[in-house]
Amino acid sequence: MTNETTKLIKLGKNIQKARKLKNLSQNELAEMLNISREHLAKLETAKRRISLKLLFNLCDILEVTEQELFNFTNLTK
Repeated sequence: MTNETTKLIKLGKNIQKARKLKNLSQNELAEMLNISREHLAKLETAKRRISLKLLFNLCDILEVTEQELFNFTNLTK
């Protein structure tokens, strides 16, 4: 597994964790982001890369900073 893949997996887990902390389902968050649930699921499982525009929108909706999503040191399994 490449370093890039590892980082994408960790980012996806942090997105999922932040979503769950806001008590949002994938369907609810996807609707707020104007994307499909499948697209969001692929972001959370590192099967798709996130665009900067979508990342910024995601941070606004989840009320987290970009730094929080990219903080891989406090990630729980």
